[in-house]
Amino acid sequence: MKILITGVRGQLGRCLVERLGNEHQIIAADRTVLDLSKPETVVATVREIAPDLIINPAAYTAVDKAESEPELAAAVNTYAVAALAEAAKTLRIPLIHYSTDYVYAGNKKDADDKLAPYTESDPVAPLNVYGQTKAGGEQAIRESGCRHLIFRTSWVYSPYGKNFLLTMLKLAAEREQLNIVNDQFGAPTSAITVADITAQIIAQINSAKEASSAQNWWTAHQGTYHLVNAGVTNWCDFTRAIVQEARLAGLLTTGPEIKGIPAISYPTPAKRPGNSMLDLSKLKRVFGVSVPEWQDSLNECLRRLH
Repeated sequence: MKILITGVRGQLGRCLVERLGNEHQIIAADRTVLDLSKPETVVATVREIAPDLIINPAAYTAVDKAESEPELAAAVNTYAVAALAEAAKTLRIPLIHYSTDYVYAGNKKDADDKLAPYTESDPVAPLNVYGQTKAGGEQAIRESGCRHLIFRTSWVYSPYGKNFLLTMLKLAAEREQLNIVNDQFGAPTSAITVADITAQIIAQINSAKEASSAQNWWTAHQGTYHLVNAGVTNWCDFTRAIVQEARLAGLLTTGPEIKGIPAISYPTPAKRPGNSMLDLSKLKRVFGVSVPEWQDSLNECLRRLH
């Protein structure tokens, strides 16, 4: 299968190219090939490449900077995504797109007033520009009528680029104390896990295509799903796990004191959701995949850094 992957210099893009490269013909599109900040160029570029599948991990992800650059964030996260969906519809090829927990308000609770995980049918209510533009991209895909899968993920990290894991490893080696937010909850999610589950689902798409039942497959599977690691934690406990496991792996020789603080003590330009918990039931039921616990995926990622 000829697969166009956007944003290949980003952490998820790199993991997708690594995971899919031995099985498929990959067109690894960085900004020089496909500039999503210029949505008007997208359809023509995709038409020229003529892939069998588009995978779009690219995004404007500078959450705080988006508050002062809403036009650029919208260009990449909404309008370019709409153009990719238009290209997919016109060329009659499917689109796999990645979204975020930030489309939710982050305040869902159950009958006992405890935080409850979001399901795909819960209404979106983003708190910041980044979340608004990502929700806009999702909606554009649905309205386009193209065959699609939208995967909402959260707290993504990897061995590559700039992310929470790599930042904490650096700070843990430099400082005696770290103050980390302890009242925001979610699932730290390895880009390696996201890429692996994506590959499993693409294998299902291929099997349906070979059996000449692609249309039936898309009728049954098209839609929006949550794709995160299993389990739940907060940023502070995630940091403690990073330091503990990194020391065991020999990546750190000492560990700082890690102190939990409320989010209100660490103000940011963009408001963050307090509850980023995403329910995995639909993903498991529809695709039959198993999802590793976040601790296991953390250890796998640290092994790659060793």
